[in-house]
Amino acid sequence: MKAVVLVVVSLLALSSINCDVFFEEKFPDDSWESNWVYSEHPGKEFGKFKLTAGKFFSDPEDDKGLKTSEDARFYALSRKFKPFSNEGKPLVVQFTVKHEQDIDCGGGYLKVFDCKLEQKDMHGETPYEIMFGPDICGPGTKKVHVIFSYKGKNHLIKKDIRCKDDVYTHLYTLIVKPDNTYEVLIDNEKVESGDLEADWDFLPPKKIKDPEAKKPEDWDDKPTIPDPEDKKPEDWDKPEHIPDPDATKPEDWDDEMDGEWEPPMIDNPDYKGVWAPKQIDNPAYKGPWVHPEIDNPEYTPDSNLYKRDEICAVGLDLWQVKSGTIFDDFLITDNPAAAKERGEVIKKRQEGEKKMKSEQDEAEREKEKAEKPDDEEDDEDLDDETADAAPVEEHDEL
Repeated sequence: MKAVVLVVVSLLALSSINCDVFFEEKFPDDSWESNWVYSEHPGKEFGKFKLTAGKFFSDPEDDKGLKTSEDARFYALSRKFKPFSNEGKPLVVQFTVKHEQDIDCGGGYLKVFDCKLEQKDMHGETPYEIMFGPDICGPGTKKVHVIFSYKGKNHLIKKDIRCKDDVYTHLYTLIVKPDNTYEVLIDNEKVESGDLEADWDFLPPKKIKDPEAKKPEDWDDKPTIPDPEDKKPEDWDKPEHIPDPDATKPEDWDDEMDGEWEPPMIDNPDYKGVWAPKQIDNPAYKGPWVHPEIDNPEYTPDSNLYKRDEICAVGLDLWQVKSGTIFDDFLITDNPAAAKERGEVIKKRQEGEKKMKSEQDEAEREKEKAEKPDDEEDDEDLDDETADAAPVEEHDEL
């Protein structure tokens, strides 16, 4: 038995050695106020966060997070931690977002910074390493941002990743791997993955069109040509409009007063349109000309696209029209399996939220029903009785 215990302990110890949690925040109490720093950047009307589990939850303590509390405000809050680099290992960025207010327009994303971040001056133009998370504005924008900074420029993912837009807690996970691949997960389910070089414009294209190549003058790329043997029929040409043969001059028409009467024009039923010879296959057709490509002299591969030399801070830098979003369960680690395991625990939160919200909705319906004026109920009863007493119209049988 002791041997088994020793093996388990050894495995756990080994796991803790091989797995680093660089940053974690679950907001258990008000201590966040001394660890996180509000921006004081001038010219912005910033809103405040408050600690709450929200209106409906699974556990009133474990589900507490930071909630945006003021409508039509910018939000800028950040926290620093011990710097690290993800060189040679995966990088996992994970957190939860709960748009409890049924958000109409606003961000729900997280930014990751290096140590140059001036926390009290953080704003929308502050350079960052990674921006990740949901963004919603109206029916047209419901996406997950995945933006990386590379050589001083922000690069957006070229794929469209749809975010969740309901009122419950959802887990967002970004995994960046040392082989220059990535994964995006929502609620521990993979929604997108691929190659960093292919899905972002970090690098110039490998191939470019050969600037020296020109389309040959005798290259014929027309698949069909007019039939040279086709001739226009002699009776083809007809006017598009003709005088209405059924029109008659009004009896009260005065040529001296009204001018010479002319019948109105109508479409000519014999008009065939503009004649064009029929098309035949072009015997000289060579197909579409494809511009030859050459290696791009400006392209240089980069095996370190995944690498962040220094990660030192996270921040919420947002605008929201309607407040009420709750952020929680921040995790930055190098172990995707550990993040997934934690995610499974967090996912169960939805069950409790849905149960509690369903009970609240039912209670609200009962309250509205009880608060209805008696005369409204009487009117409804009268309408029901009238409907019940309505005579049935009889029909003779045929």
